[in-house]
Amino acid sequence: MSATPSLALFGTSADPPTEGHRALLEGLAEHYGQVATWASDNPFKQHGAPLELRAQLLGALVKAIGDPRIQHAQELSNPRALITLERAAERWPDQALVFVVGGDLAGQVPSWWKAAELLQRCRLAVVPRQGFGLDPTALEAIRSLGGQPELLNLPVPATASSAIRRHPSPEQVPAGLWAELVRHNLYGLGQPPSRTLR
Repeated sequence: MSATPSLALFGTSADPPTEGHRALLEGLAEHYGQVATWASDNPFKQHGAPLELRAQLLGALVKAIGDPRIQHAQELSNPRALITLERAAERWPDQALVFVVGGDLAGQVPSWWKAAELLQRCRLAVVPRQGFGLDPTALEAIRSLGGQPELLNLPVPATASSAIRRHPSPEQVPAGLWAELVRHNLYGLGQPPSRTLR
């Protein structure tokens, strides 16, 4: 009898999607076999672009990756992770759901709406980010709520959407998305720099 297949659930601000997002999605697909991703509004963050546009950018990234194991499921998006999880459970009732967060967000998990209920209903995977220390007290707080966080050391480059918003760099944005950032005049980009690859 085979084990229940796992599905990684990865919501992200995608503000904008970076080479780190691309590497993380590919790594999750290798580790779990299936990934569903969506652009979200994080109540703890301010966003540089509207959700609809960030969803388009993330969808374009998923399409560019072209891996059938990775799907863009924007309908899962909700500021409350538990509601997202309920939507996923309804759509994939026979999957073991794994909620994925970056190490920099692990400390926020205990303050999420009905966090204990969320942690009882799914597995939680934490992916440490290069350049961001993982606070062990954050993992202890998750465990105190009944969670058993899985640490995934995936090869994700040290790129950050916040850095791109401050200093846009085509090297940190997946190929094909830079033109979209310019077209929508995001993050102060009026024209592509001369190094842009089209």
